Amino acid sequence: MKSVRELWAYRSLTYNLAQRELRSRYKKSLLGWLWSLLNPAAVLAVYTLVFGYFFSAKAPLAGNGRTDVFALYLFAGLWVWNLFNGTVLGAISALQSAGPLLNKVYFPPACPALANTITVLLQASIEAGILLFVMILLGNVGWMLLLFPLLVLCITLFSLGFGLALSVYNVFYRDVNYLVTIGMNVLFYATPIIYPITLVQEKSMTLARILELSPIAQYVQWSRDIFYGLTMPSATSLIVVPLASFVVFVLGLAIFNRKSRDIVQEL
Repeated sequence: MKSVRELWAYRSLTYNLAQRELRSRYKKSLLGWLWSLLNPAAVLAVYTLVFGYFFSAKAPLAGNGRTDVFALYLFAGLWVWNLFNGTVLGAISALQSAGPLLNKVYFPPACPALANTITVLLQASIEAGILLFVMILLGNVGWMLLLFPLLVLCITLFSLGFGLALSVYNVFYRDVNYLVTIGMNVLFYATPIIYPITLVQEKSMTLARILELSPIAQYVQWSRDIFYGLTMPSATSLIVVPLASFVVFVLGLAIFNRKSRDIVQEL
């Protein structure tokens, strides 16, 4: 609680760091913030072409009973991954980049990671907003969307806790950044985002159950339930996922606070 109060006391610094990152992200770019739409759209188009067309991956029927667009099914999981991936990798790079500033003036070392999280959340909100807009046009909306704020909170807490712990270890062991990058690539394909879990179930139910245990898989399924399928996540998931997210955040923050006392000289 002490560290949380300290972070709150330095909230203006976190806000300014986030503003600086947002201003510099598309500086001297002709299209500016339009890239925040074009980048995910390009990735979505590539995955849809490769997996939806060449590999003939099929999306289940949406909640309205008539929509089965693979691109929307894919997007309902992809924005979740982008939020997780951007928060974790951004926390690692943000702390490392803040080294010169931390050596000049004191502030909570977690502030740069929080600032990065704000910028990633803004990007994720744009992507989720586009998905919601398309779903409204298709008449595929329901009251389950009320769970959207809880979903975002759970992903953010989990990702930030994970990212804080990894970022502080990366200060002492720079191999962490490379290992995390490799691990993220493996985790992406091990999570049923670009393919439905039914494809794995056809091959091995045991492997499918293992993949479904991943917290990221749970978040992806939540998103598809409330955006695409218009169904409620399971009762067990509604209890376990928020609890696990909170626990990971608390543990990650505790690890960060304990190790960050000695990072200034390392940075």
